[in-house]
Amino acid sequence: MSEICKCAEAESDVLKKAGIDTALLEPTLKEYADVKGSLITILQHAQDLYGYLPVELLNYIALRTGIKASKILGVATFYAQFRLEPIGKYLIMICQGTACHVNGSEAVQAAIEDELGIKDGQTTSDGLFSIKSVACLGCCSLSPVMMINGEAYGTLTPDKARAIINDIKAKEADGK
Repeated sequence: MSEICKCAEAESDVLKKAGIDTALLEPTLKEYADVKGSLITILQHAQDLYGYLPVELLNYIALRTGIKASKILGVATFYAQFRLEPIGKYLIMICQGTACHVNGSEAVQAAIEDELGIKDGQTTSDGLFSIKSVACLGCCSLSPVMMINGEAYGTLTPDKARAIINDIKAKEADGK
């Protein structure tokens, strides 16, 4: 048996133990594995499928594409769009752009962090919420603004932000 096959088998065992089904990524790898300059596309598809980029999956992508694992990790850590850790069911992105900043985004973020008991980049212990501070959401006319799972909430105050979070918590408690 060749060394590549042994590596592939060992990597497959690691992925299975981590609960990662690589069959989901196979169509993307078949389409892009040999296409130069397609690493970001592969990583985007992988993150869409798995919610984040576990290190085990990055090693598998390296094996399948022939790109060094260190280069893949470098790309995944360089771009803010990629996550190496799972996120909560609700990803709260808080804009810290100029318009939001001058209109109170720091106070809004502090209120959300206080309400959830977590800081920027963290996820609540129940896995419901993650907070991510971002440079700009492109909604300057709504400043200060946050986005939760793609839905923008604007003209925020700390109290309004807390109310939005508590509304989501209540809906989750009701099973909606």
